Amino acid sequence: MSRQVFLYDPPDRFVAGTVGLPGRRTFFLQATAAGRTTSVALEKAQVEALAERIDELLDEVVRRSGGNAPVPAVAPSEIDDTAPLEAPIEEEFRVGTMALAWDGDGECMVVEAQAVVELAADSEEDLADEEERLLQDDENGPPMLRVRLSGTMARAFAKRAMEVVNAGRPPCPLCSLPLDPEGHVCPRQNGYRRGE
Repeated sequence: MSRQVFLYDPPDRFVAGTVGLPGRRTFFLQATAAGRTTSVALEKAQVEALAERIDELLDEVVRRSGGNAPVPAVAPSEIDDTAPLEAPIEEEFRVGTMALAWDGDGECMVVEAQAVVELAADSEEDLADEEERLLQDDENGPPMLRVRLSGTMARAFAKRAMEVVNAGRPPCPLCSLPLDPEGHVCPRQNGYRRGE
């Protein structure tokens, strides 16, 4: 079976969002263009890492271009996207591997998210080789979401993604673990329940 690639070049909208209550949220990347929408599920840590890495890569592009790249230093407030995810949310796949690149010729960010794949490797070296092979454009590879974003859209994506990550449960002031609405058992309080 040939690889399914969900290509958005460029998307009308590319955002990170959640479904569910804090502590029980499911995270999604969602791309929309020309009346079609693709939603892929991933972990909170993956969303956070993607947002941080996008900002770092954009900063590097600006630095290397001497400030001449079409990349704003911060996300412009006029393109803030605070709308919820497009419904209904139909998960295409769960993200396993992600990759980022800056296309200098097209002056855009390329974000790729591939489906989780079970790797059969005997050693760390075999595992690294297998992961590298999966990132190639193999026609028989796992499903992939590929999005090409302007520097401005990429900054806006990263800003919203960090806001989504940070909108979860507040941390306990003593131990930094997340507080549930009913409190939590705080290790710094010798196991006594601590409320908000």
